[in-house]
Amino acid sequence: MTQHSDENPRQNVTFASNGDQAHGYLATPESGSGAGVIVIQEWWGLDDHIVDVCDRLAAEGFVALAPDLYGGKVAHGTDDAGAMMTSLPVDRAARDLAGAVDYLLGHDAVTSRTVGAVGFCMGGGFVLMLAAQQGDKVSAAVPFYGVGPAVPDTYTGLTAAVQGHYGEKDDFYPVEDAKKQEAQIREESGAEVEFFYYDAAHAFNNDADKMGTYSPDDAAKAWSRTVEFLSAKVS
Repeated sequence: MTQHSDENPRQNVTFASNGDQAHGYLATPESGSGAGVIVIQEWWGLDDHIVDVCDRLAAEGFVALAPDLYGGKVAHGTDDAGAMMTSLPVDRAARDLAGAVDYLLGHDAVTSRTVGAVGFCMGGGFVLMLAAQQGDKVSAAVPFYGVGPAVPDTYTGLTAAVQGHYGEKDDFYPVEDAKKQEAQIREESGAEVEFFYYDAAHAFNNDADKMGTYSPDDAAKAWSRTVEFLSAKVS
């Protein structure tokens, strides 16, 4: 787990995952309760940045849970991250994420009947997959430059409202592909879909800046839109 979660062990949680156990980091607001949001990691793992995203959501009044899809491992370079992402069993990760949804919906601190989901890079792809698989349990899906093995082939099962955040200078996921994805989600799901495009590269929201592409102004704008969207859609 991350340094932050070790310092506050009460935030490390275990939840059921298809007959097994999964782990994650849970952040709750000072009020003690709020709407539930799943936070899905980048290819780096459940690192300090993802912990910070959960803490920031908690500061906005949400109960935020980041499942640990890598089982405690964190990548420190792009080669390691790429290898860990490609070796991650998508079906196992899907079970862990489904378990996280059920855990939040059954948590005493969660006041919402649905959950939202926000994810970055690899996690953005998993956000779309989770929303497509979980139907009405997920009311808001927020992919940031979603790539990776979990990006769905079809969105016919998706009912959640979708707000996407993508970079026009993204070398990992070209903006033309992002716009095709936007159109596909809108056509196949019939859900409310809104994508925002920024004059930025991949991972522009990550202030740890491991890839040298952090864009503070774009990140701030995307974060504000995300919080407003989740507040409106998760109830």
